[in-house]
Amino acid sequence: MNGNQQIEIAEFLGDGIGPELREAVISVADTLPLDFKFRPVDWSLDRRERLGEQVIDEAEEAIRICRVALKYPTVTKSSSPNALFRRRCEFSVIYRPTVSIPGIRSNFTEQLNVHIVRIATGGTYDDPGQHIGQDVAVSLRMVEKKPCEHAATFAFELARKHGWKVTSASKYTIQKITDGLFEAVVRKVAQDYEDVQHNVELFDALLGKIILKPQDYQVVLVLNEYGDFLSDMASGLVGSLGTGCSGNYAFNDDHSITLAMFDPAGGTAPDIAGQNCCNPTAILMAFAMLLEHIEQHQYGDALRRGLLDAIAAGESTADVGGTLKTDECTRVIISRMEDYLAA
Repeated sequence: MNGNQQIEIAEFLGDGIGPELREAVISVADTLPLDFKFRPVDWSLDRRERLGEQVIDEAEEAIRICRVALKYPTVTKSSSPNALFRRRCEFSVIYRPTVSIPGIRSNFTEQLNVHIVRIATGGTYDDPGQHIGQDVAVSLRMVEKKPCEHAATFAFELARKHGWKVTSASKYTIQKITDGLFEAVVRKVAQDYEDVQHNVELFDALLGKIILKPQDYQVVLVLNEYGDFLSDMASGLVGSLGTGCSGNYAFNDDHSITLAMFDPAGGTAPDIAGQNCCNPTAILMAFAMLLEHIEQHQYGDALRRGLLDAIAAGESTADVGGTLKTDECTRVIISRMEDYLAA
């Protein structure tokens, strides 16, 4: 994709601080010398409750046209739009980079640079469970070979690109069938990446080891539930649950990406919605990920570096120690981004 082509992006509009985050994205997009066309879909709770899966239909149509999407925070009430949409689009991988950000205070003093690759399907998350009588509840744990292959290939490609190593983690000694299948698939994929170091850890031990020696871990490949737990722990270590972002990916049989959706890790923050004080970091990090995904590396890199420079200089919102309002913070980030692009 070159800079003269129109870039279509599906937008899934949400709740709470979603409109303010969207303003930040549009402000950055308007500054870049690229031709963006946003295709919004209203994913607000009121509309989802009234129209049900019609809203998911609209979102699926939009992303299949655009191939990429930005999703803003949404409230989950009767059902999770994220879960429904992942199944519909067959997203099998969630990628969550978690990196220490200078300028954000944390009780954890070591530097973290962990890239979590989480299988987005299976585990117990895809099973509603059922009661047997009045005193017993059961859940079926499922692990599928194909999503494991996609995730492992994604993880090893990421590691090869950056010169990192891959650590796969599970409870294969206890969950011998399900986690055993996962580790067997990873080992097979690893055979095609002899230049990439691959280590295997028990997941509970991994949590402690990351805290003790974070420098030993770069790409961490995990099953669905484990990735959920690990992502929140890692976000806590870097000092903020509200600065992270993720990419969600669907693949062809040859492991090439067909659809990609990027979103902030934080929630809707209804207590501060409409007050122009929410932190735009996560959504702009997600936008930077999108730009790099569509091979607009120069602009994605400039946005990320401008954002990190602003936080390091204390030019940020109150939740990470600054004094700026959302729109003020966005303008500072844009100015710093433009400096990088002009250099």
